[in-house]
Amino acid sequence: MNDIQTEDFYDPGIIKKRPVSIVKGKGALLWDSEGKKYLDFGASYGTANVGHCNDNVVKAIESQAPELIHVYSNFYNSVRAKLMKKLASLFSEKLNKVYLCNSGAESVEAALKFARAATGKKKIIACMRAFHGRTFGSVSATHNPDYREAFKPLVPEFTHVPFNNIEKLKETINDDTAAFIVEPIQGEAGFILPDENYLKNVQKICREKNILLIVDEIQTGFGRTGKMFGFEHYGIEPDIVCVSKSLGGGYPIGATITTEKITGKVPKKSHSSTFGGNPLGSAAALAAVEFMLEKNLPEQAQKKGEYFLKKLKQINSSKIRQVRGKGLMVAVELKERAGPYISALMEKGILVIPSGKTVIRFLPPLIITEKQIDEAVEKLEKVLK
Repeated sequence: MNDIQTEDFYDPGIIKKRPVSIVKGKGALLWDSEGKKYLDFGASYGTANVGHCNDNVVKAIESQAPELIHVYSNFYNSVRAKLMKKLASLFSEKLNKVYLCNSGAESVEAALKFARAATGKKKIIACMRAFHGRTFGSVSATHNPDYREAFKPLVPEFTHVPFNNIEKLKETINDDTAAFIVEPIQGEAGFILPDENYLKNVQKICREKNILLIVDEIQTGFGRTGKMFGFEHYGIEPDIVCVSKSLGGGYPIGATITTEKITGKVPKKSHSSTFGGNPLGSAAALAAVEFMLEKNLPEQAQKKGEYFLKKLKQINSSKIRQVRGKGLMVAVELKERAGPYISALMEKGILVIPSGKTVIRFLPPLIITEKQIDEAVEKLEKVLK
């Protein structure tokens, strides 16, 4: 059996797969088992901000692996300590507590538990069309019924309100509300941007009502939107920030960043992660973050994103409803199903990802070139015709 047949035989079939076996990656490029080359404008849902097999990340892993791959976090470790310090330096002085884990869903789980422990309240408010993960806590905050229905009853005391609707948020808050969790730009919903003052008003309400503001930066973080974190565009300061995806440069790692005031109220031994903050992952993440800063990837994403949006808006096609985005978080919403065009783009060597039924998501590595952007736009125009 080949790769595809073997996986189809043993895989439980929960994840819908594309009919190619990817075996190699470098920068913004991927190759399949037949040697065909692809331009990756999906970056594994935004994990490859620094590019596939980034030289700095590879060297960090190669250097760390012979020394120590894993040690549980009840022992101190020099690489973990450096990563925690580096992550904290990216935020305000108040956000100086870093909990390390292995994924975005885990970082959200920690945030939700910290919020309940710190406030002594139970209710969590999230947004309609939000995506925060698929574990029991994170999927309770996620809105899409496709991810929820088979697993009900979910964690109680979760409520959803419309994104960009302050009045509905006000109406939903009560004396038992612990936190509001929000993406600064809704990812899986199709890159829906907040209204100009929405997040500022959200923060104001949270402060007035003594509610914690959790910002999910799992997809928007680490330069993707043109700033290091998406919330920076809107002049707010969250109480808790969830990060993952591109943090490890391809290596699985996540983090929950919060304040001493919040973590000081979380009972000792009440939460942990066996592999969280392992030295190998910490080394990879440290190299990835240092590369982002050294190459100023947020600024690159802003400039290249403006170029990309301009090029996409020049496509003359009656099939396009809207082009939108921020930085290199770009969506093309069609007036019909996007699936056939995503498949056609793959045939032409361009990998993109869907969002719902009608949106094509573009999440290229931030090291993408304008020439590669031109190629993707040209091929999108061809398949739309």
